[in-house]
Amino acid sequence: MSFLSGFIAIIGPPNVGKSTLLNRFLGQKIAITSPKPQTTRNRILGIYNEDECQMVFIDTPGIHQTRSLLHESMVRSAKASLGEVDIILLVVGLEEPGNNKEMNIVLGVLKRTAKPAILAVNKIDLIKKERLLPIIESYSRLHCFDSIIPISALYGDGLETLKEELKKRLSPGPQFFPPEMRTDQPEEFLIAEIIREKIYYETREELPYSSAVVVERLEEDPKTNFLTVMAVIYVERASQKGMIIGKDGRMIKRIGKSARIEIERIFSLKVYLELFVKVKKRWSSDTRSLRSLGY
Repeated sequence: MSFLSGFIAIIGPPNVGKSTLLNRFLGQKIAITSPKPQTTRNRILGIYNEDECQMVFIDTPGIHQTRSLLHESMVRSAKASLGEVDIILLVVGLEEPGNNKEMNIVLGVLKRTAKPAILAVNKIDLIKKERLLPIIESYSRLHCFDSIIPISALYGDGLETLKEELKKRLSPGPQFFPPEMRTDQPEEFLIAEIIREKIYYETREELPYSSAVVVERLEEDPKTNFLTVMAVIYVERASQKGMIIGKDGRMIKRIGKSARIEIERIFSLKVYLELFVKVKKRWSSDTRSLRSLGY
């Protein structure tokens, strides 16, 4: 039996569980999640391996109406992924497609491709079966999907069925990455993303969307099993810097503590994390700043 492989783009509107699904597939966290939309800003590659196959997932930012250069770069990244993959996995939530203003944009992108497309209707743990069927029927009328699978990315329901549907559409091909590899992202990227995730959870309103994180120093001491991290949180205004730091430094301490605990869990190392906050005015609307911050 020949080895099967392929690239799969995970696309969809914001906040439908694309990153949660990727993490569930891989059995470990490589993409951050939060209840807020537009958490994912970069394309994240995740590699799923079995003895007879390799699926290379590309988790993309949510496709949505853009409001800034940052958002434009996110949507451009998601659309570009479609030209690089063999299969498209569209993830949606429980809204009827007509009630989700982003869906017309997503479906318009999908219709311009001729690649196999599988629809995963996520968050079925939140709905009764009789309410799910009309949602599935609505989507089936809008596009000729190769398969429609109800899933719960959070709890893993339906994932084996989804996995088998994806496998059916893989082609004989090489093992693109070593079997022990789960992502091509460097450690600095994952650590910066974890810190940014904690900002999403700890702060409100526009602040998470005005923040970016860059790891400027990462040193591991194998003798002591200790990891030293120095990272900078960039915001757009001086008032936002004060909000990130918080009264008597309480907010940045909370962000740092929750990030440190998760980094220690993922890397199985003791971590010393030092955070700084700097103002980079209008970084989300400046091409040069976006590039310097990795977008």
